[in-house]
Order: sequence, then structure tokens, then C-alpha cells
Amino acid sequence: MNSKLHSRPPLERMLRIHQAIQAGDFPNASKLARELEVTSKTVLRDLEFMRDRLNLPVEFDASRNGFRYTAEVSAFPTMQITEGEIFALVVAEKALQQYRGTSFEKPLLSAIKKMEQALPDTISLNLADIERTISFRTRAEPILNLEIFDTLAKAVAQRQQLELNYRKPGQSAAELRIVDAYHLANINGEWYLFAYDHARKDLRTFVPARIQSVKPTGKTFEPVQKFSLEQRLRDSFGVHAGEGEFEVAIRFAPRAADYIREKKWHPSQTLRDLKDGGAELKMKLSSLAEVERWILSWGGAATVLQPKELVESVRAAAKKILAAR
Repeated sequence: MNSKLHSRPPLERMLRIHQAIQAGDFPNASKLARELEVTSKTVLRDLEFMRDRLNLPVEFDASRNGFRYTAEVSAFPTMQITEGEIFALVVAEKALQQYRGTSFEKPLLSAIKKMEQALPDTISLNLADIERTISFRTRAEPILNLEIFDTLAKAVAQRQQLELNYRKPGQSAAELRIVDAYHLANINGEWYLFAYDHARKDLRTFVPARIQSVKPTGKTFEPVQKFSLEQRLRDSFGVHAGEGEFEVAIRFAPRAADYIREKKWHPSQTLRDLKDGGAELKMKLSSLAEVERWILSWGGAATVLQPKELVESVRAAAKKILAAR
């Protein structure tokens, strides 16, 4: 049996079936299966796809013991795909790194592979070539308990209430939390659960890696408040939304300024070039905790100008770093 035929994508098989029907040969499933070197069931599935998904007027003619078209078919419907779309498809597959090991990985890979297999052979070869030119790397990959993660994903999809044993950093023991699972998001490579906390009567952000155990309570819920991730994080610098309103201004030295110019760090940002080659970044934030850590990561290349409380907290953190030496 010719193994090359088995490696061909379903679209090519269906094209050959179309050509046989179009020629007026009234081919049946057995004849097509022998010619294509597949099973009759495979041929019947292809014919069903051609009829139901490609809207081809194919039907079985009992008097001729074969398939025919009941209306004129001028051309076989083909997938039109541009080089840019091929490139995007490969990038999407490579970007799956952030879903590795989660319940999303297999269905996403399966969907992408099905799209790739539906392409003609020439395009499939191009995909392999492009694949060698792109890669994604993650500096610090989150450690996930897959059983817990799967429970969270199902709870979000089915609006389930959950009982969490959750331990915050610095706490000696986990705390029992009853939450309504609203939304699961991957933000900058990290996973977060946004859920309504019944004890605190407010929306809270949970890190799946800090959940020691989880189980559904058996209850479902209707959201107490309409959830929008964009609205929730609009004024945050990361994932923590605060209650305040802060006008943040940071001056970056020339050696760091070019890096700052290369990215959009926040929707509210304004950037001003300085005469010495540096840059001044301004943002409107609702919380200072995450931006403080970000400023410290720049070392002496970032200087806080305002607000006063951020100036003081960064100075205090820097002193602690020096004292620890």
C-alpha cells in the first residue's frame, strides 16, 4: 500500500473524489476507497463533509450504484490562504508555550493541526520551512498543578462556585475561600483567576500556583457584577487593581531610555524625550505596588519624580537592598 497517499491531507482526497464525480463516472465508496487506498468509511466521511460543509450537491444514485452531482458544479471550493496567514498560523502554534501542560494545549494543537492538514501539500511544506525560523522562549514558566488548573477552567466555563484552600505569600497556612469563578486569564505569561470572594464581598485575583486544593461546592452562580478584564485592569500596571488614583512620573537615564521607547507600558502613558537623551514616562495608575517593583528592576537608570509616596517607597526598598549586603 502506498504510504505517500496516506500522508496526503483530506482536502486532496476530496478533490480527487470531486473529479471522479464531475467526470460522470458515478463512483461508489468501494471504488473510491481502492483508488485512494483508504477505507470506505473514510470516503463516506469525506463525502459527508463535501455535502454538509462545502455545500456540494452530492447524492447517491441507487440506479447507477454511485455518487453524482444534482446540480452543476463549476469548480471545487478551495481554501484561499495568503502567505501572511500561513505565517500567522505558525506563530500561533509556537505561541502555545504559555498553554503547555494545561487543559487548553491538546485542543489548541489539534485545531491548528487540522487547519494545517487541510492545506495543499505545497503549502504544508512551506509551513515546515517557516517553522524552523520562529521560536518563543519563556524566562520563567509558571508551575501549575494540572488537576487544580483543569478544575478552575471547568468552573469558569460552567459558572461553578468553588472552595479554595489558598495561601498568600508570607502566610504560614492556607485560608479557606468560597469564590465564584469569573475569569481565567494569562497575563504576561502568568495565569490568574478572577473570582468573587464571598467573605470579602468583592472581586479578588488569585494565583493558581498558590491554590493548595480546590473543589466545587455543587452550586452555580450568576455574576454579582458584570466582569470585564479590560475594565478591571484599565488603571493597573499589571493584574492588581487598586482603589487610588496616582499620577506617576519616572525619569529614565539615556542608557535605559531607548528600551522604554520600544514598548507601550500602559494605555495612559505619555512619553517625553529629554535633552540629555533620557526620557520621562507618565502614567495614571490605581495602584503602586507593581510599578514599584518594575522601577527597582531598572536599578539606577530609573528615578521616580512623583507621587511622593512612590518616591519614598522606592527609596526605602533601595535602602533595604543596600543594607542586606
